[in-house]
Amino acid sequence: MLQLKKAGSQALENLRSEGSFPPSWQSMEELETTTNDIVSRYLDERFKVSRELGGGSLLTELLDRVLRTSDTECMDDTKLSEAEKLELVLALDRQNHKMQLYPRYVELLLSLLEEVTTGEQRKMRVLELASGSGGLALALAEEALRKNLPISVTGSDIVPKFVEAGNRQAAAKQLPVNFQLLNAFNLPLFPEGSFDLMVISQSLHHFTPGQLAIMIAQAAQQTKTAFVGIDGYRSILLTGGVPLMASIQCIPSFALDGLISARKFYSELELDLIAEIATGKRDHTVICDWPLSILTVRFDGRRPN
Repeated sequence: MLQLKKAGSQALENLRSEGSFPPSWQSMEELETTTNDIVSRYLDERFKVSRELGGGSLLTELLDRVLRTSDTECMDDTKLSEAEKLELVLALDRQNHKMQLYPRYVELLLSLLEEVTTGEQRKMRVLELASGSGGLALALAEEALRKNLPISVTGSDIVPKFVEAGNRQAAAKQLPVNFQLLNAFNLPLFPEGSFDLMVISQSLHHFTPGQLAIMIAQAAQQTKTAFVGIDGYRSILLTGGVPLMASIQCIPSFALDGLISARKFYSELELDLIAEIATGKRDHTVICDWPLSILTVRFDGRRPN
C-alpha cells in the first residue's frame, strides 16, 4: 500500500521530463547532495501527483507522510555504549534465525555467485557492509563450505565491538570469514575489482539516500559482478509487524528500533531512483520477495533477473 507505484511512476516521469536525468556528479560529496535533493523532489512531486489523482492515492500518500520518520534507531545512537549496541544487533541476529531469513539471503547470494564461478577456477570474493554481529557473513561462509564452493567472505562494520564479535564467532565455528572495521560509505581505496559481490542487508534504511548512492557508486568502482541491497518492504503490514516481532524478545529499545525501521523502509521506486543516480544507468532491478525489497545492481553487463 505504501509503495504508491502509480503516483510514483508519474512523479519519476515528470522529473525525467525536466532534462539532464540522471544528473552527472564529480565527487562522492556531490553525489550525496544531489541524491538527497532529487529524492526529496521526487517525494514532493509524488505528493502533487497524488493530489491530482485524488481518492485512495491521496489518502495513501498522506498516510505515508504521517508514518515517515527521520528518527535515529537506538542501535545508531551515539550516546549508546558499544556493549548496549551489541545487545541490540545480537537480538536482531536471533530474530533472523527464528524467521529463517539468513537461508533466504544466502540462497539469493549463492545464485549470483554460482553464475560467476561457472568456468572460473578461483575464489569468489564477497564484502558485506554494515554486517552487525556477522550473522549473514557467517551463514554464507558456512553454506559455501558445506557445498564446497570457493568463496572468500569479508564482513565489516564501523563499530569495533561488532567486528570483534564477528571474528570471535568465525574462529569458534572455524569458518573462513574475516571481519574488518570499515565505514560503509567511506570505504578505503581497494584495487579495482577487488570483490565479486558487495552486499548490505537489513540496513538500507539506516542510511540517507545520498549515503546509499555513495555505497553503490563505490561498489561500481571496486566490485566486478553486483551490489545487492536487501531490506524490509515498505508496507502498512510491516509497520505493525516488525515491532510486534521485535517485542517478543522483551527488549524495549529493540522493539522501538523495529517500529522506527519499518517507518523508514524505502519504497521500490525510491531504491530504483537512488541506483540510477549513483550509476547513471539502468543496470539494476528492485523486486519484492515478501517481506523483502531486493535491489540488485549489476556491473558485469548482465541484466539482473
